[in-house]
Amino acid sequence: MAALHASALTLKYGQRTIIEGLSAGIPAGRVTMIVGANACGKSTLLRGLSRLLKPASGMVTLDGKDIHSRPAREVARTLGLLPQHPTAPDGITVRDLVGRGRYPHQGFFRSRSADDERAVHDALTATETLDLVARNVDELSGGQRQRVWIAMALAQETEVLLLDEPTTYLDLAHQVEVLDLITDLNRRRGTTVAIVLHDLNLAARYADHVIAMKAGRIVAEGTSLEVVTEELIRDVFGLESRVVPDPVSGTPLIIPLGRHHAESPHTVPTTLELVP
Repeated sequence: MAALHASALTLKYGQRTIIEGLSAGIPAGRVTMIVGANACGKSTLLRGLSRLLKPASGMVTLDGKDIHSRPAREVARTLGLLPQHPTAPDGITVRDLVGRGRYPHQGFFRSRSADDERAVHDALTATETLDLVARNVDELSGGQRQRVWIAMALAQETEVLLLDEPTTYLDLAHQVEVLDLITDLNRRRGTTVAIVLHDLNLAARYADHVIAMKAGRIVAEGTSLEVVTEELIRDVFGLESRVVPDPVSGTPLIIPLGRHHAESPHTVPTTLELVP
């Protein structure tokens, strides 16, 4: 299982510093959820971890080696990334887009092997997009397109998978299906997964490890039971809430309080003890 670690990492866009001196590890073989308010640096951290954004200082290591010292193709065989806003060439079909996930495993002439065909078929099947293979990607709905991009990331069959808001455009049923799928992949293959997710309740339910960010720094990390508290929600999101056990999973369930609810003691539920 591959290990990914950032040490004293500083990331900038031009002269603007987004993350400064951050150190963090993505636990090998676990599912890590990265949470925080908008513009806190979550996506920037993922770009830095994936080699898309070169550090101004500090280092990202993959299996103990500086990720920027390794050939791009070698890194791509180990680490896959689904960015927040991926773009596809005009007119590309679903089959061809998902097939691009196999490029790091192919030779110079990029001919597809039986393993490539199997990986593409498995990824399409897992994301319920097999019936879309002949369609152009730009003809798809937002939800269909997002599932196709996830299929491409799965087809890459890497040891590390970084996903930036993979449930964007998906209805609730497909959000749960995608997170179930990614969790199954982690349990079955030991894939190391890091996901930026806005839905705190889903993040808490599916995470082995949670990293909470604020203003480009990590303010808490650990299990969801350790991290997701009313105090943290207030500090990171500026939101009053009650945190109670999820009746299905026992993980923290955040109940946001609007201003009127917060002012009325009759409508505020009592926080219950969370059971590990």
